[in-house]
Amino acid sequence: MTLPILDVSLNFSSGATFGNPFTLDDPVNGVLGTGFLADSSAPNLVINLTDVARSISIRRGRNIPRDTYEAGTCTVRIYDQNGRFNPQNTNSDLYGYLTPLRKLRISASYAGTTYYLFSGYTTDYVYTYDKAENISYVDINASDAFRLLQMAAITSVTGQAAGQDTGTRIDKILDTVDFPITMRSIDTGDSLTQADPATSRTALAALKNVETSEQGAFFINPEGNAVFKNRSNTISSAGGTPIEFNQTGDIPYTNLVFAFDDKLIVNKSTVTRIGGTGQTYTDVDSVAEYFPHVVNFSDLVIDTDAEALNIASVYVATRADTTIRIDQMAVDLYDPLVPNGTMLDLDYFDNVLISNIQPDGSTITKNLQIQGVNWEITPNIFRAVYTTLEPITDGFILGNSTYGVIGEDILTY
Repeated sequence: MTLPILDVSLNFSSGATFGNPFTLDDPVNGVLGTGFLADSSAPNLVINLTDVARSISIRRGRNIPRDTYEAGTCTVRIYDQNGRFNPQNTNSDLYGYLTPLRKLRISASYAGTTYYLFSGYTTDYVYTYDKAENISYVDINASDAFRLLQMAAITSVTGQAAGQDTGTRIDKILDTVDFPITMRSIDTGDSLTQADPATSRTALAALKNVETSEQGAFFINPEGNAVFKNRSNTISSAGGTPIEFNQTGDIPYTNLVFAFDDKLIVNKSTVTRIGGTGQTYTDVDSVAEYFPHVVNFSDLVIDTDAEALNIASVYVATRADTTIRIDQMAVDLYDPLVPNGTMLDLDYFDNVLISNIQPDGSTITKNLQIQGVNWEITPNIFRAVYTTLEPITDGFILGNSTYGVIGEDILTY
């Protein structure tokens, strides 16, 4: 069985900036015009840690209870037998350069294709030893660009103007904090924005405001790029052909996490734009069935109260009812029946059809989307754990047997 080949690299060749410097032979940043050139005074310290990495843990995805994308994180444990990562070791080639907020990237090559699993920035180095203090390990912790966007305080937004679509406003916020244009995939928004309020907040808070105003999705992908999907894109993505997982012939899985509760129900929402009047939408049938479950959004940058009411109504319509859920699924890439390239390529908004035969012989089948990808990797383990959810925004998809049923699926704005 052919297994993926890992690559763990740590980049000390540039300062605490967004982006990844030009790296020779890298399939993404080894392309002229993509990776930026490092400072001429910096040494070539893009080091490979694959041989000394003992474990890798990656967490990326949507927080299910909070209903929002959060920063992706990664921990790489390395064996440091020569004190290379001791910041006071003057004999180390890293002396003087070992500092937080350097760039960490993890990829896996399989069948001639490189798949990125994580790209981010180191946050801290944690040193541990065995009981006899003969073996030293360093846990390198890292976070994706969400952390830097949360650290970047802004007031005004460069180039903003009333009437911009939400995708343009996302671009303008990223311009304000010098996020590289080559590291963006930004849809044209379906909704329009008012002038930026010029209040003090973080860049991430400003981006999240626009994401909510669009009812779209903003996140950092495994290559480290900022991605914004508009409302139409998030809705239509649910109509794609799903990858099938089951116990009897398609892709095998383990450790399904089932849930059947009211935690994700929302049946009343009030949405208020900056300078506007709160707009409330209530699903009275859901309230009668489950009691009120209320969510409010305020100070959004949308341009009209009518748009605020649209947000309230589609948000409630997507979440007013509940059914049994499959929140997680684990897949073992060491299983010879698992197509490793398919698993390495799965990411947010990819569709999956999961079937599970119950002890009584009945079958639970769920058509879901990937909204989180975790990795646990050691010399003996190569496991993916996927967060699976219903679509984050419902809408009618013409011709689709699941999301195009008249009288069942909602029409969005």
